[in-house]
Amino acid sequence: MSGATVSEFLDYWRNEGEAYARRGDYAWMAGLVPGRRVLEIGCGLGFGTAALVARSLTVLAIDTLPECLAASATRLDEAASGVTLMQADVAVLTTEQLATIAAFAPDVVVCWLVGAPAATTGATAGDGGKAVAAYREAIHRHVAELAAQLPTVRALHLVDRTAIPWQAKDIGRDTLLRYHLGTTLRDLPLVAERRNAQYRKLEGGALDGARIRRAYPGLKGVVPTLASLLAERKN
Repeated sequence: MSGATVSEFLDYWRNEGEAYARRGDYAWMAGLVPGRRVLEIGCGLGFGTAALVARSLTVLAIDTLPECLAASATRLDEAASGVTLMQADVAVLTTEQLATIAAFAPDVVVCWLVGAPAATTGATAGDGGKAVAAYREAIHRHVAELAAQLPTVRALHLVDRTAIPWQAKDIGRDTLLRYHLGTTLRDLPLVAERRNAQYRKLEGGALDGARIRRAYPGLKGVVPTLASLLAERKN
């Protein structure tokens, strides 16, 4: 779990985010974004936002936690001129918040590394990650519905952590695509293709190889990865 309380959650993602930034993982994610005006759902501590700004993209970043927004503002500092931060919950956006987002006119929506304190997700040490998976699936669906609702949006980019046998990553791409087409993108005017399903190995961090091997004792070569999918609006 990534922390039961807000404080533990922030500490966890501060450590993880620093490692991701150091390895270039956020820069890799940002490099896959096709637009110029980005609506970032769940900015966390601002590591991903900083990577988007480094590409000279204009960003409206939202998060449910004021502590995350404060950390993002501190991290961005002088670079924040191209960023607007807003406290909001994608699952329950108000009319005013929707109007602000529509006025921003994003051409791409990104949702990277969905997470929340256990108090929000309902996660427990013994649930095998089921609560977090259900929370992530629900958030992805809300994000996709919002992207479909905004006429300026041409693309949706999703990135999350998982673990796969690296030698079978091509099969994994098919699995990733089928999952999002059947859940996240179901009945929406957004489509994804296999060429836009990608994986990147994660080295170290909390999702380490030893823990993965314990979780998947019957599988060989399982490694922690970032799973990326870019969906585009249907013509």
